[in-house]
Amino acid sequence: MRRIWAGVFAASGAALAAAMPVAAQERLEPVNVWGDRAETDPGSLAVLDNAEIADTLADHPAEILNKLPGVNIQMNSGQEHLIAIRSPVLTGGAGQGSFLIMENGVPVRSPAFGNVNSLFEPHHEVASAIEVVRGPGSAKYGSNAVHGLVNVILPDVGAGSETVASYGTLGRWRTDVTLDQGEHWLAAVSIQKDTGWRDNTGMDQQKLTVVGDWALGGWDTTGWLTASNLNQETAGFIQGADAYKDEDIAKSNPNPEAYRDAWSARAGARLSREMGGGTLTLTPYAHTQAMIFAQHFLPNGGVEKNGSTGGGVMARFQREVSEAVTWRIGADVDVASGWLKEIQPEPFGFFPGDARFPQGKHYDYTVDTLTGALWGELDYVLTDDMRLLAGLRAETHEYDYSTDVAPGINGRFNVPADRTDNFDLLTPKLGLIWSVADATDLYANYARGERAPQASDLYRLQSLQVAGEVEEETLDSFEIGARGSALDGRLVYDVAAYWMEKENFFFRDSDGLNVPNGSTEHAGVEASAALELTTAFSVSGSASWSDQTYTFDRITSSGTETIRDGNEIDTAPEWLANVSLDWQATEAIKLSLNVDHVGEYFVDPANTTVYPGHTVLGARGAWVFAEAAEVFLIVRNLTDERYADRADLAFGNDRYFPGEPINATLGMRKKF
Repeated sequence: MRRIWAGVFAASGAALAAAMPVAAQERLEPVNVWGDRAETDPGSLAVLDNAEIADTLADHPAEILNKLPGVNIQMNSGQEHLIAIRSPVLTGGAGQGSFLIMENGVPVRSPAFGNVNSLFEPHHEVASAIEVVRGPGSAKYGSNAVHGLVNVILPDVGAGSETVASYGTLGRWRTDVTLDQGEHWLAAVSIQKDTGWRDNTGMDQQKLTVVGDWALGGWDTTGWLTASNLNQETAGFIQGADAYKDEDIAKSNPNPEAYRDAWSARAGARLSREMGGGTLTLTPYAHTQAMIFAQHFLPNGGVEKNGSTGGGVMARFQREVSEAVTWRIGADVDVASGWLKEIQPEPFGFFPGDARFPQGKHYDYTVDTLTGALWGELDYVLTDDMRLLAGLRAETHEYDYSTDVAPGINGRFNVPADRTDNFDLLTPKLGLIWSVADATDLYANYARGERAPQASDLYRLQSLQVAGEVEEETLDSFEIGARGSALDGRLVYDVAAYWMEKENFFFRDSDGLNVPNGSTEHAGVEASAALELTTAFSVSGSASWSDQTYTFDRITSSGTETIRDGNEIDTAPEWLANVSLDWQATEAIKLSLNVDHVGEYFVDPANTTVYPGHTVLGARGAWVFAEAAEVFLIVRNLTDERYADRADLAFGNDRYFPGEPINATLGMRKKF
């Protein structure tokens, strides 16, 4: 079966590199898929390449990832965010465990210890590519790849050295430096300092990557070390109907005491060699992280400290039995230990005698986990034009929990006694791809996503919960799609339609209580395309429509929230779109105009309040003034639109994280 690079190109939903034949050919070069997910497989894969990452110069991962269809990363304060991939924007345990975040094909954390802000850990600023699989990936990658996965691919040795420096009108400066030895190693560092456009919202962030490439005793070996550190003064929600439209309120910070400090480090290696008529790949890895932050989003104002350390090995063997049959088998083992403490420093109550929020420790626990998995995949060429891909993964999770505070009910909080829990996952997939023409592929795909509960799902309980009631969450997905090229290759496209059903959906309701048995339904259509209009002009973009609904009934104990079967899920925009127009004005000057659109959405499960959505324009210009050197200008929010990056309704209040006003970033890039 032929290889369609158009799938890589169109899926990115980004501009042509320069809208010229040579640049277009460069854009279609293959990328190193560290996640072992080929762009010709059935299902939806989008790839952002190094050129698009460099052009965007994303200060926040949302700026680059929201270019892709079906992706909606909401920015909160500083580097904080919430993720949606073919889903509503998810919070809590659902936000931690529904998306698998990877670096060079390795999860950045062990499965039980996710983070809703997990995208601020990988070194996306200097990545050679970013892959996003939309829809379940559990059959290959395991727990947490329920709605999709993000794989940040670190820079390749030999790609060259580079330095970038920029400064923005909102008081944000950034430096990225990559030193490439050219044969065996490279090192990259990114430093960002932001004074904050809202009151008391300064931020400092540092990231480091070291990559090595060697041949060791017959093994082709790539090793890496990455680390990140974040210190930010956090802004809280502004409150009041349409508060984001008021410039003074938008710049204010109702929670000047809020902060988040976080650090992480990861190390891994990928060793590959020919063996037994096939290819054996071993990937040992280790990771550690810790974080402390003020829970400004809760009325009692607690402080949380958490951390985890873990590691393991991923083993994979691939053999091509014949021209028609290739099979792959794998085994993964992960061992980790995590801890969490929640402390309420000051007394709090909504009324005199309110004992629901006791001062002092609410939780102080440790969880040791062991995860083991076996998986297999069969790639079978049925005919010259048709190929079958089938896979199955079996995975088991063991949790050993112990508490350092007395078990029992403590106000609103329920501390479980020491216990162990086990969860077993079985995730199949089956896909068919049909090459109906030289430049067109059609595909159909079924996949199941499944996740074991997060440690916080199981052991950070509220007073009305019962330990052990949380079950494995499952998502069954059916998808059809088409991808290819037309107009002599000047148009490349990727279109997909999907339907998904989720059971045992675990989330937190408006009373702050966890719901272990929710169910939802998700359907949508996604499209991305790029068109070379002339040798100088190109247009590209993506659009997504979705209908995401609750499929169960629930009324909160206080009566403040009613969920009915058929209600739209809150924070799930029906429409998302991104369009970019590029003009290669001269050999040295390139100009771009881009538009981002987020449609309206309900901000509460009862569907009583709507955020109207927004459309934001941006522009970029770059001038190559010397060999391998350029000056660039990026303007964000060109029309100074008043909008909200995030809107929700909680505790009876309209709450918003306001979007940035118009701002410009001036910078210089030099390759050497």
